[in-house]
Amino acid sequence: MTDFDSKAYVASLPPRPGVYRMLDADGTVIYVGKAKNLRSRVASYFRADQVSPKVTALVQCIAGIEVTVTNSETEALLLEFNLIKQHRPRYNVILRDDKSFPYLHLSAHEYPRLSFYRGSRKVPGRLFGPYPDSRAVRSTLHQLHKLFRLRGCKDSFFTNRSRPCLEHQIGRCSAPCVGLVSREEYAHDVDATVMVLEGRSADLSSRLTARMEQAAESLEFEQAAAIRDQLAALAKLQAQQVVSSAGRAQPDADVLAVAVSGPETCISLMFIRGGRNLGTSHFFPRALVSEPEDVLKAFIAQHYLTSEAPPEILTLLAVPDAELLSATLTERAGRRIVIRHARRGMKARWVELCRQNAASALEMKVSSRASIRDQLEALRSALGLERTPLRVECFDVSHTQGESMVASCVVFGPDGPAKQEYRRFNIEGVEPGDDYGALHQAVLRRFRRVKAGESPMPDVLLIDGGPGQLARAAAALQELEAAPAAVVGVAKGADRRAGQERLFLLGHKSPSILPPDSRALHLIQRIRDEAHRFAITGHRRTRAKSRQSSILEAVPGLGPSRRRNLLKHFGGLQGILRAGVEDLMAVHGISRVLAENVYDHLHPGSR
Repeated sequence: MTDFDSKAYVASLPPRPGVYRMLDADGTVIYVGKAKNLRSRVASYFRADQVSPKVTALVQCIAGIEVTVTNSETEALLLEFNLIKQHRPRYNVILRDDKSFPYLHLSAHEYPRLSFYRGSRKVPGRLFGPYPDSRAVRSTLHQLHKLFRLRGCKDSFFTNRSRPCLEHQIGRCSAPCVGLVSREEYAHDVDATVMVLEGRSADLSSRLTARMEQAAESLEFEQAAAIRDQLAALAKLQAQQVVSSAGRAQPDADVLAVAVSGPETCISLMFIRGGRNLGTSHFFPRALVSEPEDVLKAFIAQHYLTSEAPPEILTLLAVPDAELLSATLTERAGRRIVIRHARRGMKARWVELCRQNAASALEMKVSSRASIRDQLEALRSALGLERTPLRVECFDVSHTQGESMVASCVVFGPDGPAKQEYRRFNIEGVEPGDDYGALHQAVLRRFRRVKAGESPMPDVLLIDGGPGQLARAAAALQELEAAPAAVVGVAKGADRRAGQERLFLLGHKSPSILPPDSRALHLIQRIRDEAHRFAITGHRRTRAKSRQSSILEAVPGLGPSRRRNLLKHFGGLQGILRAGVEDLMAVHGISRVLAENVYDHLHPGSR
């Protein structure tokens, strides 16, 4: 308990709107709140009849309070949001991740492209969504490409085609790039796609039926059969979606529900667009003994003040300050946004479905966390550690015959994979294929950050490999005087089958082999496989990028326009390689100096 004189301090506060910051003995901000009346709100924390466990624990830590007076409660709400984001106080509800949700993008091109999109919403064309994750977007995109055959290629690819690509051959594109579909027919497909994405599938079915009958009457039986197949595919797509039972157009809405189990909290966010359920995303905020209503209030402020809100936000519970939040979001969006406690009808059923999703997600999260903690305890026992490891890191290296070497570092803790802390290292300055040198470089680079205090020291360091890899990693650690509690090389068995891994523990001469049903081994395998996956993904991306780049891009002074002129003049890179300096000078925009630079770059040491 601190010696903070709450009575004298509260008496000095003005009865005006503002934000208060509660500090502990070290001066750290431990709670940020807003108030319509600062004096009344702060005084409520120190009442003798206080029964809230959270408030009781908070008050015992208060060593000081700072306030900022604002002109309005709306201004106080925005300031509170910014201060929570800046200080991340431990007694506030804090979102652990800041998700950027994906969309479907219909470009503003003459022949619009339908594609996956994630980023700023200020992009030409139309955006549909958001969707809960990339899988939901790609699934919808796959179905729509099969149904309406809109192109998915980039504009640069589209403008340079001379014959249809594979997408047309497998029935996923109508090939507008080479004129196999008229502009009017393509526009019909674009309109149909928009109707599906807006939830007007019933209207589209009626329109397609009329077109099919008209084609049949005109004896255009092939076109009628194609429309019939579209109708069948559309019916199948509709069956996979949750649509309003009344069949009436529904406004776009987000549905929020919260589930609490002990110290764990889950918020489910369900996206309703055009009456269709696009899916649910789950958040697990840090909330120390907070009421569900307060968790929802904090989530709405933190999420929608940085993300676009739909016209309606439906909640399982009545949210405190709902009118203030609605007014603030409306002012920022420039259109009316309502936060509503749904109690009846279809909206109530949406909320109940969202509640079930939240409860199920929380149950799985708690179960998964308990399982991982059991595995970490088993790992402690298997490695002979004094305490249960709370942070395990694993390194792996990936390349193709020495090309584009990439090392990965993945991190696991009591909550499982900590993906925001994963790191990749592009390996440079080592011999192609030198896994030992690549691993040494990656460990050095990683643990320099650890020694600088930019990342925590892992309790267990896993190295994908045997004694050789382990020795090089140990040399890097010794060079930096870094000492994790355990450093282990994980080598595959004789026939590389799971369950036969040999563990080389630094400081021990002989390897140990855990039984195939060991929980510690299962955790090691999972972390090792994740490091392998992360390394391969990075390597493939780097390799693809290097293979898509041209050797001409490395020539100083040779920009895109001049590269294009060279390629057009000589018919490709092989023609440029055969050309001399005088030949290069014949190209528009290529001076003698630049021609010599190009020649010297393509033929080093030849002049």
